[in-house]
Formats: sequence, C-alpha cells, structure tokens
Amino acid sequence: MTVFDELKARGLLAQLTDEEEIKELINNGKATFYIGFDPTADSLHVGHFMALCLMKRMQMAGNKPIALIGGGTGMVGDPTGRSDLRQMLTPETIQHNCDCFKQQMSRFIDFSDGKALMVNNADWLLKLNYVELLREVGACFSVNNMLRAECYKQRMAKGLSFLEFNYMIMQSYDFYMLYQKYGCNMQFGGDDQWSNMLGGTELIRRKLGKDAYAMTITLLLNSEGKKMGKTQKGAVWLDPNKTSPFEFYQYWRNVSDADVMKCLKMLTFLPIEQILEMEHWEGSQLNTAKEILAHELTELVHGKEEADKAEAGAKALFAGGADAEIPTTTLTEADLQDGSIDILGLLVKSGLSASRSEARRSVEQGGVSVNGEKVTDVKTQYAGEDLQGEGITLKRGKKSFKKIIMA
Repeated sequence: MTVFDELKARGLLAQLTDEEEIKELINNGKATFYIGFDPTADSLHVGHFMALCLMKRMQMAGNKPIALIGGGTGMVGDPTGRSDLRQMLTPETIQHNCDCFKQQMSRFIDFSDGKALMVNNADWLLKLNYVELLREVGACFSVNNMLRAECYKQRMAKGLSFLEFNYMIMQSYDFYMLYQKYGCNMQFGGDDQWSNMLGGTELIRRKLGKDAYAMTITLLLNSEGKKMGKTQKGAVWLDPNKTSPFEFYQYWRNVSDADVMKCLKMLTFLPIEQILEMEHWEGSQLNTAKEILAHELTELVHGKEEADKAEAGAKALFAGGADAEIPTTTLTEADLQDGSIDILGLLVKSGLSASRSEARRSVEQGGVSVNGEKVTDVKTQYAGEDLQGEGITLKRGKKSFKKIIMA
C-alpha cells in the first residue's frame, strides 16, 4: 500500500489541489512540506496531535517536514472557527510558548541530520515593511474571494476586523517564503484551513510562476460532529503538567463506541490491516479496542512507562484498588472550615464540578462516590484527618476521578 493510499484508507484525506502530483511527491519521498502551529498556549493539545502524527507518517516515508512555529502570525491570531477576537498575546508570552512547542514536537519528529526543520515565521513577518508588502503581494489577492473564504464566515457575523482579515495574507506569505528559502512544495493543514492554503499556492504561482500543492486532513470530530480533545475542564493537553498521563489515557479510554475505530485509524501507527480486522469487534471487544487506543496514544505522547502506569492505574481503579495512578488534588488547612470540608466543596476544589450548584446536582442524581461508596447527602462532611495519608478517591459519573489528600 502506498503512502497516499494508506492516508486515504485511514480517512485522513479531505481536500487536495492536484491528486496525481501529490501522489507522486509523497509516495516517492519528494515532498518538503510544512504545517503551521500558532503558539496560542504554552502546550500543544489534542487538536495539534493529528497534525504531528501526519508529520511523523510522512517523515517515515522519506519526506521532509517543516514545523512552522507562528511567532509572527501569533501576533495577529487565526480567525478560523472563531466567533470572537482572539486574545492578544505579548511578544514575551509568544516566545515562551514557541519554546514549549519545540520541546514537545521533538517527541514526534526527528530533527537530526537535516531530516526535518523547525522555523519561526517571526524571522520574516516581523521585518516586513507594510508599504513594501502591499506592493509585493497586495495585487495577488482578490478581496471578493477572500470574503467568500470559509475561514472568515463565523467572524463576519460579529464583524471581521482588518487585523484578522490580514491573516490569510500572512499565512500565504509564509508558504511563499518557505518555498523560496527551503524548497517547500507542499502545505498540510486542517480542513478549515483550505482557503488560507489556496492563497499560498496562488501567491507562489503568480509571483514565481511555480507550482506548489496543498492538502487538508480531516478534522478530528466525534460522532456528534464536535471537535475532539475537549473535556469539562477544557483542552486535553500534551504537557503532563496540564493533563496528566492518567487523564490523557482516560480521555481516550472513554471515547464512544462510534469513535474508537476512527481514532485508531487516524491517530495510531498500528497496521491498517489490523485495525480493519478490529472493525468487526462488538460488545466487550470494543472496550479492549479502547484500551489499545488509549495505551498507543499515551505511549506516543508520554512514553511506554507512563502509558503502562496509566493503564495499570485505570484497571486498579475499576477493580477498586487503592493504589491507582490517578490525578491528585492536594488540600491545605485553608481549604477547610472548622477542620472539615463538605462533599460539594471537594467536588469544586478537585475540579470535578465547576460550581457548588453543579456539584449538588451530581450528588442528588446519585453520580458521586467516595472510596467506592455512593454519597447521597449534600451535607456530608470530611474531616482533615480523613484526607491524611492515602486520602480518599472521589468519583463523579463513570469517568472522572480524583484522589484527594491533605498537604
């Protein structure tokens, strides 16, 4: 099976500019391609995960990845999929986030011996003279076409700022620069980036008279059509300090039956033939598939040792074990009132509930337990001594756990 055929079989391909040329490039290891990552936080998250996996697949097939860190575009912010203006970050914050991205990407991509590049578009975007840029590329963009672009539609409803309107030009300019500096002939990105990517291929064609190519990958959506990688607490991060390996494992272990095979195809490096055989699994076998998915992805992000610990912790927890490797919330005396704390306070302090009213509903509906015993009284109190040593295991619903201990 060729590289292209495998991408297709895994359901990764969405839109592409020239199928035959792209096949020729990626199947023969001739693609020098880039994917952009704007440093909007100090960690990559599950939304970036599929892009990193694609880069790894392509590199394994002999192609050369360029990880483009958006130190320049991050100054503006991508309006794609937004209904509001992105928060403006300081240059210092952007630089810190870029440094964090570089460290995390090295787990996926081999940057040794020129096998891949990591570059920052701040190196050229922040040096641009506005009038010179207008003269160089302004005539290459049709405002009519830009206004029809999918990436601007949601922002148009509330008012698209001129700041955001320039994002397509900046992303297109990136492709134009990468083509000239590094021979970059392809751009990959999420399917919501299609308009921006076409802008780059068109700019290269009009300014340089050369052909460059674009291919989008399917967005990672669940069976309800919502982007995966979100929990009640927010994004699922690749940084273990923001989302622990156990929480990361649990997220994938708890995907719906309808999503597990899609995730195995799109995100793991298991042979496609093995996954196609698993598509016939039913009932309890689907739980086995979820365990395989969770372990594979946790190993990719955090290493085998952490994946093994997370798997053992999850099994110990479901078996009622007290030594499960689950996330811990540490309380201090300041969190107690008259030496104790009620069940609603525990749920809020642990992050399992966003508010006391939400916590109250969970208790009243029978969805909360402590050390395996259901808690039905919202006034239940726990003294500081109860939380000493091993502490207690607090559970909300079927999937959310926290160990609570005293400092």
